[in-house]
Amino acid sequence: MTDPEILRYFMTIHEAVELVIQAGAMAKGGDVFVLDMGKPVRILDLAQKMIRLSGLRLKDKLNPNGDIEIKFTGLRPGEKLYEELLIGGDVSKTGNPMILRAEEEMLAWGDLKLILDELEQAVDSGNQTKLRQLLVKAVPGFKPQSGITDILYEA
Repeated sequence: MTDPEILRYFMTIHEAVELVIQAGAMAKGGDVFVLDMGKPVRILDLAQKMIRLSGLRLKDKLNPNGDIEIKFTGLRPGEKLYEELLIGGDVSKTGNPMILRAEEEMLAWGDLKLILDELEQAVDSGNQTKLRQLLVKAVPGFKPQSGITDILYEA
């Protein structure tokens, strides 16, 4: 595990599919929807619960004879403690309270095409500085973390 404070959202596949299909039916073209996934779960709590539900015991300082130890390795480059569902906070309601419509900024296709061409050149040449600049330009509100371009370049 990378960090004891990491929070993540979880939904069942059935819940997610149902909401995605409903959102697709509401779409008018170019819409961005945000699904209400409930409250985020602390991964450490989930891991401890899964160990107990498996009939095993957590191995730690209080229980050195336990079955499974949880080790913390630290956040990986680009990894966040919590997930941000939107860059901005501008949302409106839909007919389903579990589906919100995001009001996101959008680049015109001509402008986006130019940036995509420049991104391709920056990737091909390994120019991480240019890659970072273009990503900031292409995605309003994008704030790259340290190491993010390393991950993007390796992919």
